[in-house]
Amino acid sequence: MANQEAMQEEINQYKREKEAIRTMLGQIGGAGNAKKEKIINILFFIFVISLFVLDLLRYATNLHLEFIPEMFSVEIAVLLVSMKIIWMIHKQQKVEHFQFWILNTIEFQMNNSAVRLRKIEKMLENANKKEETTSEE
Repeated sequence: MANQEAMQEEINQYKREKEAIRTMLGQIGGAGNAKKEKIINILFFIFVISLFVLDLLRYATNLHLEFIPEMFSVEIAVLLVSMKIIWMIHKQQKVEHFQFWILNTIEFQMNNSAVRLRKIEKMLENANKKEETTSEE
């Protein structure tokens, strides 16, 4: 009966860890943010393309606006693309940090399991030695 309770506790611990990981993935841009990011990317793409198109139309129609420099829309588009690249690098760093955290946790668990395994081996060796000494007597 104690073995079943221990197994049930292990299952509950696994579920808690799984939920914690799921929550953390959502915080760094997991599935919860995919829809929002897709909308932002579409809007960004439309805005950059519209800036280029407006600049092309301005050159095609020979429209000269005094309050807007000639290459203004191209400069804004380049700025926005640069900001997008910086944002993507930042997101990638967050993902890499999370992967490092996961790998570090796995290594910690493996080391912890190795220590427990060594303790169990020592306990078995001691139990075998006790059995041998009691059987010799």
